[in-house]
Amino acid sequence: MNATPEGVIKWFADCLNRGDVEAALELYEPGAAFVVEPGISVRGSDQIREALNGFAALGPRLTGEIAGVREAGDVALVLNRWSLTGEGPDGPVEMSGLSADVLRRQHDGSWRVVIDDPWGGGAG
Repeated sequence: MNATPEGVIKWFADCLNRGDVEAALELYEPGAAFVVEPGISVRGSDQIREALNGFAALGPRLTGEIAGVREAGDVALVLNRWSLTGEGPDGPVEMSGLSADVLRRQHDGSWRVVIDDPWGGGAG
């Protein structure tokens, strides 16, 4: 689940696909940042929960392909090509991107997300 940086990203997709926002939220450090859309970030568990609830409300099917992992000590950058389909209030929703996620190894050896940028920082 969160024994490797890429495992965290894969588990996140599983959690979101099940609509389990609380399990997904456990993958983040308490003061983490999440880029809701390019140029707009939220911080901390409460704001990230709100953002994830918005995605979960779509009844999403999130898939991903790890494009790269770069580790330096206790910090890792994970690049992930993702796509999401779901159903919004106005009909079908489709989105995709290349995420850039920064994770930090915890004292117990597990990894947690510090910065989650689904848009890869391209416009923010």
